Amino acid sequence: MAVYVLFDTETTGNQDEDRIIQVGAMIVHSKDNIEVFDELCLAPLPIKIEAMEVHNITPDVIENQIPFNETQFAKKVQELNKKENYLIAHNINFDLGMLKKEGFENHYTLIDTVRCAKHLLPNSPYHRLQYLRYSLGLYKTEQAEAAKQGITIKAHDAIGDVLVMKLLLSKLVQLTQEQFPGVNPMQKMAELTETPVMMKTFKFGKYKGREIEEIASEDMGYLKWMRKNLDLDEDMTFTLDYFLG
Repeated sequence: MAVYVLFDTETTGNQDEDRIIQVGAMIVHSKDNIEVFDELCLAPLPIKIEAMEVHNITPDVIENQIPFNETQFAKKVQELNKKENYLIAHNINFDLGMLKKEGFENHYTLIDTVRCAKHLLPNSPYHRLQYLRYSLGLYKTEQAEAAKQGITIKAHDAIGDVLVMKLLLSKLVQLTQEQFPGVNPMQKMAELTETPVMMKTFKFGKYKGREIEEIASEDMGYLKWMRKNLDLDEDMTFTLDYFLG
């Protein structure tokens, strides 16, 4: 039977050199068998002020902690590292990248709840975890789930975010079953994770909220400028490349 590893990391920052300082995870073996991990760890470089501003983890909090590779989660995620199991995160490329810096080589089947939400909720203006937490009404049931698992929910706290992600995953499974009846929803979400999304509107910039197709006919130069000068995610890159031919 497949095991589902939902995880989130907090880090020293979001640049290439940054490392993990906290990991939260829920490992789902069955409905009634869920392991919870909430661990701080010592990183080999300082925490950036901008990162502290987000997650509120300061150097004194981790100075006596063990390195990531000695945490219980690090050992467990390696033990379960097989294709038949699922590794799940919200924007998984970031968190998986952090694991790889610790020497992790992935063999799991991956599910990115951001990518799946973009596919399954194309009309949602945003797909950030906290936005979906409220837009989908996940907050209405999160306290009961938190009490059941012994978790305290805080935004931008690894284990709190994982619990919200678990509720989001259940909603995405439901949407997958509705939109793709007759298929295994987890396998379908793994497929969606590997499929770039054609974005409909700009989420930022001078054309924020405008249809990308409309701007492509009005101001192709702007699309060319974006593609050349901005650090874009895979979905926006895919979309711009489509319109730029």
